[in-house]
Amino acid sequence: MTRIRSTWKCLGGVTQLPLVLVLLVVNVAARELQQPGLFSENIERNTLQLEFGKRSAPRGTERHQMKPMADTFSTIREDLATGAGALHAHIMHRDAPSSPFRLSNRTRVERMHVTISRDNLRVASIHGRINQTVNGLTRSRSRDRQTKVPSQDFQAPVVSGLSLGSGEYFIRISVGTPPRRMYLVMDTGSDILWLQCAPCVNCYHQSDAIFDPYKSSTYSTLGCSTRQCLNLDIGTCQANKCLYQVDYGDGSFTTGEFGTDDVSLNSTSGVGQVVLNKIPLGCGHDNEGYFVGAAGLLGLGKGPLSFPNQVDPQNGGRFSYCLTDRETDSTEGSSLVFGEAAVPPAGARFTPQDSNMRVPTFYYLKMTGISVGGTILTIPTSAFQLDSLGNGGVIIDSGTSVTRLQNAAYASLRDAFRAGTSDLAPTAGFSLFDTCYDLSGLASVDVPTVTLHFQGGTDLKLPASNYLIPVDNSNTFCLAFAGTTGPSIIGNIQQQGFRVIYDNLHNQVGFVPSQCN
Repeated sequence: MTRIRSTWKCLGGVTQLPLVLVLLVVNVAARELQQPGLFSENIERNTLQLEFGKRSAPRGTERHQMKPMADTFSTIREDLATGAGALHAHIMHRDAPSSPFRLSNRTRVERMHVTISRDNLRVASIHGRINQTVNGLTRSRSRDRQTKVPSQDFQAPVVSGLSLGSGEYFIRISVGTPPRRMYLVMDTGSDILWLQCAPCVNCYHQSDAIFDPYKSSTYSTLGCSTRQCLNLDIGTCQANKCLYQVDYGDGSFTTGEFGTDDVSLNSTSGVGQVVLNKIPLGCGHDNEGYFVGAAGLLGLGKGPLSFPNQVDPQNGGRFSYCLTDRETDSTEGSSLVFGEAAVPPAGARFTPQDSNMRVPTFYYLKMTGISVGGTILTIPTSAFQLDSLGNGGVIIDSGTSVTRLQNAAYASLRDAFRAGTSDLAPTAGFSLFDTCYDLSGLASVDVPTVTLHFQGGTDLKLPASNYLIPVDNSNTFCLAFAGTTGPSIIGNIQQQGFRVIYDNLHNQVGFVPSQCN
């Protein structure tokens, strides 16, 4: 198919000294206090447990085990879904010991290199898409809005699936009639739900069977004049069939027919699955790139065709997720939740979303600063700001692993963290990580706290395991941040263990510590 395209004490006992000496001593002490780490007993610290597989959770949370749920359920049609309650499904992390997606034949070092390589491609993709629009390469936009299904409250399994190719976390859903189970990449940086479809012009390997739309009694292609088709960023028409294409900045793409089909997700009430009718999706016959293993991608972006906007259009497409720890076994998990149930009744702290009209898909946040060890760093406000051309700003993204900070902001964070860890043994850097430690022989270490500050007084105080992570089996730990010349991106390592709430009805994002079940 053709392509369409992140106490000091006042000095005493000096009142008898000359006034000039008093001023000199106070001035020197004040300058020293601006340098985090010089008075280590006064730095706020987190304790990091070094035993692999037992990582720290956010304060005030407890771990609960969840039994895996079966792959087959009874179904509830969409018109009865309002009585089914929120929906639920099992979560699995790709690196968990019992995960079927674990790269068991590779060492931790090898898996980490693969993770970082994939992460670099992800960041390049985001930067590439932004650069295209900022440089004037606009895409077609529709004047209309599509008709969407009624609002539901449901959730899907989130599977951490780095081994499945592009993307970090995956959800398990069913598509078509009869329903076919498949893993899709969960992506807040894309809008369209698409999956590989037979017949394939060019399809990559995936863990589930290729979806055949003509074996689904509920699949239907969309006409060229439909609102869904007109809402595509890149689309064309052939024999009155709507064709779509999604290009990613890393060279990956998918192209094929744009149609609708039923999508099913699990109910937490135990009554079965809820079937959502006529969900727009791309049926990709020509797919290339870094999606190996997954059947496709579930777009959770802000655009009109994103999955949340199909499910909960009356409330702006609200959803939330809690990403499982990379060291957690598959019996511990969380969910991706849509609708009213996505917003907890209490405990969440919200910050306003920012808007980049040139790239409306991404979720931008209004970040105001960073603290290390309880001290706010001196970082220019411009490091976090989105300019009028669409450059800069801070994006929160489910698919990026390592938080990227604008270079000046990262240098300030790194230097402050190093000053606060002078008692730890430094070691050589690892890939993009330039601040690493040899923690061999230690059961735990105390490290400076790291807090991300957002507009509205929302502070994201990270557990130590969300910013000092193991890169091998020899107790080498690295600071999980990196610098960038593009926009800052808050990655999923820093989001682990928090429920992240996308309240698009009120144009805000919230955080609350959660046990992810």
